[in-house]
Amino acid sequence: MKQSLREMHDVELAAQAAAGGRREYGELVRRHGSAVRGLLRRMGAAPSLADDVAQDAFLQGFQRCAEFRGQGTFAGWIKKIAARLYLKRVAREARYVEEVETDDAQISVDTAGLMDLDEALKTLNETERVCVTLCHGAGMAHPEIAAAMNLPLGTVKSHVKRGLDKLRARLSPAQTSGGRSTYVG
Repeated sequence: MKQSLREMHDVELAAQAAAGGRREYGELVRRHGSAVRGLLRRMGAAPSLADDVAQDAFLQGFQRCAEFRGQGTFAGWIKKIAARLYLKRVAREARYVEEVETDDAQISVDTAGLMDLDEALKTLNETERVCVTLCHGAGMAHPEIAAAMNLPLGTVKSHVKRGLDKLRARLSPAQTSGGRSTYVG
């Protein structure tokens, strides 16, 4: 009896996709598409840009599927591809668009005292947000982030630490109204 696509492990699907299996790769896209778009949104991409970059990442992933060896998760592998594509796109656009400083966004707290991680991430500067998201959202190691962003390793580590410290301070119960806070991520 043949195993259905939904029952197959990501490694099996990737191996079949590497051999040209479009349906198998489609199942991988279905499983991981929203996580990839979510990562890109947390890195700062607008919804439409996150969709575009995710699509590009999955196209590139299909072309390079034979490179996936199953040593890590497929989700981690495709998120790294997406993160690198997004960083390249931002760098390319930065060459053409003058950087505009934006005011620090205030963290929104709804009436139940729920805090939104995405809103908290918006309070970080762009480099801190990208470094934290790549490290904890895409599972990239500091040296990988340094290479992808063309930054010194120590600088990446500093951005990650500072960003996490700021997030902890922003998301702590003392920062919410009434002293109550529930993390929503």
